[in-house]
Amino acid sequence: MTGTAFVVGVGMTRFVKPESREWRYWEMAQEAGGAALTDAGLDYGLIEQAVVGHCQPSTAAQRAVYQLGLTGIPVYNVNNNCATGSTALLMARQFVASGLNDCVLALGFEQMKKGALGAGAGSGDFAASPVARHYGVMAARHGFGTTPPTAQIFGNAAREHMERYGTTREQLAAVAEKNHRHSAANPCAQFRDVHTRADILGARTVHDPLTKLQCSPTSDGAAAAVLASERFVREHGLQDQAVAVAGQAMTTDTEDSFASGSCIDVVGRPMSRAAATRAYEESGLGAEDVDVIELHDCFSVNELLTYEALGLCADGESGELVASGATTYGGRWVVNPSGGLISKGHPLGATGIAQCAELTWQLRGLAGGRQVHGARVGLAHNIGLGGAAVVTLLRR
Repeated sequence: MTGTAFVVGVGMTRFVKPESREWRYWEMAQEAGGAALTDAGLDYGLIEQAVVGHCQPSTAAQRAVYQLGLTGIPVYNVNNNCATGSTALLMARQFVASGLNDCVLALGFEQMKKGALGAGAGSGDFAASPVARHYGVMAARHGFGTTPPTAQIFGNAAREHMERYGTTREQLAAVAEKNHRHSAANPCAQFRDVHTRADILGARTVHDPLTKLQCSPTSDGAAAAVLASERFVREHGLQDQAVAVAGQAMTTDTEDSFASGSCIDVVGRPMSRAAATRAYEESGLGAEDVDVIELHDCFSVNELLTYEALGLCADGESGELVASGATTYGGRWVVNPSGGLISKGHPLGATGIAQCAELTWQLRGLAGGRQVHGARVGLAHNIGLGGAAVVTLLRR
């Protein structure tokens, strides 16, 4: 990278339950993209390329972007499972930081179906599923049951963590309790109800030990970010709102993900750790410099695994970390002030960019009732089974 990319505008829709609002994905995208352009004070005609994350049909990105304008720019369709949004953000950042473009739009959206995600087999041939190898590791150790596949693989990771480190059900529930509490202050969150730890432990079991209130929902929604070069920021007087992408990395699975036969590894702790290490190295920052974090809590256990991968604590210490209050207001970090995936919602293509939007508002001091006082450095973490992990460090 020869330069720095800056986030100069962000926007998102409210995340909602599928089929609860009469809109289509291109309308979501128009709302979020228009909000990001308005936030930046820019006309769509200044956008040179658009990178669009979604898990919809092939050229859905064009259908969405055409709602903003018909300028003939390159439009890229990106699909990287649950890491789709952050992958689009990373590509947009690369276009700007490399010097190829001065102003690029990163957009993510999803219109989902009710109910749990499947195993990704598509035609019904499980062997053809992109995540067949991952589920095969789980099946060899735990079998393959009838509960939703993603809940199975993360639930089994939770059981392994409990057996290996003594993590408790109460500590897993503390993650969900915290994130549901945080979402009460987020008008864009799908769920804004506060739940006690007893509520969470007593909710319907999805896959032991995970209950419904520890699992992210399917969601509809969109998010967008406008990225610009330093020259563009100066020329358009955007210095007061620009947030720098200080470091960013994407990794995929290595042998470390599969060799142990552990669900803890196959759901992404090794690749998340590798992505964090590279992002820290590029930025010159470390976990000790970070103030606010948006991470991929698709299930409560994954927040604990990610604490360890990001270096907030040693392996096995994450249960104690969340129970101590270190990851909420008044603690060392505030993790998922938005409510995270568990409570804010998880429209696959939008999630990673929504994390960027939340952190941008936090670093600008515009997060309202969920503002982290004095936040200067933010970290976003987004993963997708199959797999990909993206870690982004933002700096004011």
